[in-house]
Amino acid sequence: MILLMGYLYDIISPVNRRLRDLKMAKKVKDYYDLAYAKNLSRRLQAASPAFDGQKFSLLLEKDLEELEFSQRQELLAKSIKECLPLSYQDSLKVFEKILGPELEGGLGMFSEGYWLWPIGKYVELYGDKEFELSAAFSKELTKRFTGEFSMRPLLARYPKDTMALLIEWSQDENLRVRRLASECMRIRLPWAKRQTVVLDYLEDFTTILTNLKDDKDKSIQKSVANNLNDLYKEAPDKFERILQTWKKEELSPSCAWIIKHASRTKNKKMPRED
Repeated sequence: MILLMGYLYDIISPVNRRLRDLKMAKKVKDYYDLAYAKNLSRRLQAASPAFDGQKFSLLLEKDLEELEFSQRQELLAKSIKECLPLSYQDSLKVFEKILGPELEGGLGMFSEGYWLWPIGKYVELYGDKEFELSAAFSKELTKRFTGEFSMRPLLARYPKDTMALLIEWSQDENLRVRRLASECMRIRLPWAKRQTVVLDYLEDFTTILTNLKDDKDKSIQKSVANNLNDLYKEAPDKFERILQTWKKEELSPSCAWIIKHASRTKNKKMPRED
């Protein structure tokens, strides 16, 4: 699991590059097996008598271990929905009971919080019409795991409100919330559908990244750089506009690193000098 950690924490695209330094005993998908499901069921049953653990097992036992990673997450989330006959709001209250304490520092997102992935998937699938509830839960989830996937439907359905909230989060005292402000709006976020809504809110997008460009946390620096690299692939002119604005002032070490890392695709396309 420690090895899984280092891989998942440094979440970069494309997906095959995220496997470059990993020597895994088993595939990522196989951490979400029937034994995992049984443990998750125990947690949910302890949090709510409304959760039908027996039905949950029956829904999963035939197909779960035959599926690929994304399909496993979807099956787990849909099975939770079917076995927890509560309103969306009340279901979130149950999930809040099992979240556990906030993680300290910048590590542990996937090594400690990996088991919460289906909970985030549940919010992603069923919470897109509940902006305030889903955003608030995603903020708490990201302190133990990540809310980057559960925020994507909100960004698509409520772009103006979501971007305004992300500006606020980009200045949050919690580094995981600050990282979320950047990561969830990435155009080419790994394991998520391509989403270009930020191109219509470039001023807000720029404000968020500018708020984070001098952050000393490496996970935030990587997120900002990856965000900009995604932007370059879609709109090089907008990418250049942001970087040129930043370069008008003295660059902090963090910002200099971000610009270098963000320019990797651009630099590959530049002709080599003889």
